[in-house]
Amino acid sequence: MTPTILVVDDEPDLEALVLQKFRKRIREGTVTFVFARDGIEALQSIEAHPHVDLVVSDINMPRMDGLSLLARLQEADDKKSTIIVSAYGDMSNIRTAMNRGAFDFLTKPIDFGDLELTIDKTIRHVEMMRDARRRQAEAERAHASLSRYFSPQIASRLASDGESNGMEVHRRDVATIFTDITGFTSLVETTAPEVLSALLNEYMAGMIDIVFAHEGTVAKIIGDAIQILFNAPGDQPDYATRAVACAHDLDVWAQGFRERWKIQGVNFGVTRIGVHAGPALVGNFGGNRFFDYTAYGDTVNIAARLEGANKFLGTRICVSAAVADGTGAFRGRPVGDLMLRGRSEPLRAYEPLSAEAFKGPATAQYSEAFAKLEAGDAAAMPAFAALVGSHADDALAGFHLRRLLNGAKGVRMQLE
Repeated sequence: MTPTILVVDDEPDLEALVLQKFRKRIREGTVTFVFARDGIEALQSIEAHPHVDLVVSDINMPRMDGLSLLARLQEADDKKSTIIVSAYGDMSNIRTAMNRGAFDFLTKPIDFGDLELTIDKTIRHVEMMRDARRRQAEAERAHASLSRYFSPQIASRLASDGESNGMEVHRRDVATIFTDITGFTSLVETTAPEVLSALLNEYMAGMIDIVFAHEGTVAKIIGDAIQILFNAPGDQPDYATRAVACAHDLDVWAQGFRERWKIQGVNFGVTRIGVHAGPALVGNFGGNRFFDYTAYGDTVNIAARLEGANKFLGTRICVSAAVADGTGAFRGRPVGDLMLRGRSEPLRAYEPLSAEAFKGPATAQYSEAFAKLEAGDAAAMPAFAALVGSHADDALAGFHLRRLLNGAKGVRMQLE
């Protein structure tokens, strides 16, 4: 793009001299000049030629002098780099001009060789600033897009790095969380649009805030379901621990949300959560036109199956042994060995518990009953019956008791 220079001076011969001295560069198309005779005319010229790159302005001019013009140029959103020209004996005005934001200055009589060097230096500065603004705008657009998926800290890092930084599709170990809401389809069909909009927007905002607080990545939102990743795109050595902590906080928030809306007469469903860890293909699967950072593979499918397993178990959170073992200090209780759809081998699953619940006597009682169930001990049934008798709200204990009453044995179970 050819630089355009606005020369502002009331000397009648200056325009002809500039055109003569720069005729070769003008002919080659490497520079373009426009002229004005005072500050008012200069502002009118800039309005007519907004692509002006820099201004070369005298100080002493009629109607509006160069210092007043400089002040007006500095007030504009698109500030023009300005070279001030004045007599050598007028150094006080030149100092004032530099303090007000002039890029450089020249003294009269003008040395046209010096003018050309100063113009070239200023053009390089203009191009550098323009490129910096372009990069900043690109980073802001990238940050806005990345903020849909990543926590603010991760989004800022990815946007500023300007590199793929894990966006390309590759295989890596991740922890995946799937969440879903029971009875959501029915809620959609029976709830007024404005109420449903308020519900879902508040719910999603709260859930995503929690994910970002744990520096997780929102891989997908499909209706009421959310898919979350840890250890992607950046390395998080404690990704299993983060995933479990995040699942706990999501559960607490979703339960509180449900209770708040229940008071208002809205029966919002229970949020079920499944968590698994393992290898997956991770990266941008949206092609060149759409950014779709997500993960695919058996690890992702298992997390989704564990989310669905809660429906049968009566639990709200179900995690795999890979996640429980990865935390190093897992607090929870075994669910059993699940035969999930699409898998030929059983998967040991757990229900994570809060620190308070884990220390409670019911957890120890459950562990004793489960150990009897795993050993094939006939005493498992009365053990679970006693637990349900003292803790009627223990859905998982009730699930095992019903299995035993229906003739099931052991801890391996097929879930539809």
